[in-house]
Amino acid sequence: MNAPHQTPADARRAASLMLLRDAAEPGAGLEVLMLRRAERDGDLRSGACVFPGGVMEAADHAAAPWCMGPDDVAFSARLSLPAGGLGYAVAAVRESFEEVGLLLACRPDGSVPDLAPLAAELAPWRLRLHRGEAGLGDLCQAFDLRLDLRGLHYFSHWLTPPGVPKRFDTRFFTALAPAGQVADADRSEAVELMWARPADALAKGSGYKLLPVTRTTLQELQRQAGAAAAHAEAATRRAIGLTMPRRGATRQGPRIVLPWEPGYAELARLDPDGHHGASAEIVPGLAVRLSPRITRITAPNAGMMTGPGTNSYLVGAPEAGPLVLIDPGPEDPAHRAAILAAAPRTITHVFTTHTHGDHSPGAAGLAAATGAAVWGRRAPPHAGQDHAFEPDHEPADGETLALGDGSALRAVHTPGHASNHLCWWLPDEKTLFTGDHVMQGSTVVINPPDGDMVAYLQALHGLLALDLDWLAPGHGFLVDQPHAVVRALIAHRLRREAKVLAALQAAGPAPLPDLVAAAYDDTPVQLYPVAQRSLLAHLLKLQADGLAAEAEGGWSAV
Repeated sequence: MNAPHQTPADARRAASLMLLRDAAEPGAGLEVLMLRRAERDGDLRSGACVFPGGVMEAADHAAAPWCMGPDDVAFSARLSLPAGGLGYAVAAVRESFEEVGLLLACRPDGSVPDLAPLAAELAPWRLRLHRGEAGLGDLCQAFDLRLDLRGLHYFSHWLTPPGVPKRFDTRFFTALAPAGQVADADRSEAVELMWARPADALAKGSGYKLLPVTRTTLQELQRQAGAAAAHAEAATRRAIGLTMPRRGATRQGPRIVLPWEPGYAELARLDPDGHHGASAEIVPGLAVRLSPRITRITAPNAGMMTGPGTNSYLVGAPEAGPLVLIDPGPEDPAHRAAILAAAPRTITHVFTTHTHGDHSPGAAGLAAATGAAVWGRRAPPHAGQDHAFEPDHEPADGETLALGDGSALRAVHTPGHASNHLCWWLPDEKTLFTGDHVMQGSTVVINPPDGDMVAYLQALHGLLALDLDWLAPGHGFLVDQPHAVVRALIAHRLRREAKVLAALQAAGPAPLPDLVAAAYDDTPVQLYPVAQRSLLAHLLKLQADGLAAEAEGGWSAV
């Protein structure tokens, strides 16, 4: 069971119900009931298309004697709560009845009644419940019913981002739409109802205003063939964790960032309370203070191979001592000026991770402007390298530079992407500046002859021995959970290796262009020329392992 969750003091407990049915057209998939919220000034949810739901009330807990299905102990365990889980389920059922007029109910013997003849008598109870004049227990007593929670499945748990005016700690449930009942908007919270196929609601130009939680949920439902399949999948979910988006600043205004999106971990580090407008995008030339010792400045060289641009990092003690610039980036006067403007004092050292053209060429200009000593390893004699790079010092693996406050930067030799690649480790902050050894959100290209898959995997394994909390990559935001990221990279490369070997075994002797289509069938065709470089690296590793051989007709399995 997950650790018990504590609702923040500024958030209200809430529940939401996704009512599912199959579309009328055979094979058209499922539909989910959605409502369009009323327009209200200052409400971020104004006009949004959402699932029925709302705040849990004290009367929801009082309805326990009138419930059929799991008790509070069972629901609390399912929701990883010490107690009170049943109240969320009751709240979801109540909000559904209040807002859209659908009631999950049964007789005391568990049989399902036909509520259509009672529609006129039940209708006034929706307003009574909304006003807090009665609870669902009162309704059940009046009509000799029970709330039918037997088919309610827990789906997800979302918490509104910190820093917004209204926060909700919401549990989401699924249920199959009750047969024979007709949904009807309450014209207060719900001004319009729609049974929507997820794909239609998600389509560009649909006219649906979707909150991040709604969009994400629709994307999950879209993967299911029908209502029964989606509801059954919800029943299998275990260890449902909390999803809490965060709010970040962009040049177009505030943006919600989800936990699996780039920048989320960095926002959590820089702005845990959601009040200070930390950036949710990489902006060239913008100095981002990552800690008292670390500032990031990104070069204006965004592209397919460089992502949002090459990151340069100023690293040094806050008050005095050596100031290091890790990865000067391309030779670009605007980027050099941005680095110098962000430096709190004179840069004393310029460190490089490797000598590809987007990482080291700026070293000479910065050294000339500051008198800094340049540390890095000379370029190997291969294409694509910065052969003009002339370091003052070539650091050995494990060599350190003291920063003057008891901390130090340590060189970590990490060949693979490039034979001269170094990462720089700041143990006091458990941070590793990874250059191109570990990227954010993508795998690096291993390009023989300088690129070496065997060396790359060995270097990845070596990172697991370092005490790390953060990766500071050459492209993108800070990355948390570094050991998990490294293990995932290793597993990904080994899965790719298995696909390469399977392609060899199936194709027999085949040239690289034929093999890349089979081994990288999950990669866009336009990236095949890049993928072919890493494919060769995998083949050379398999050759070293005695599992592949190159002959006149191409590569084949041994």
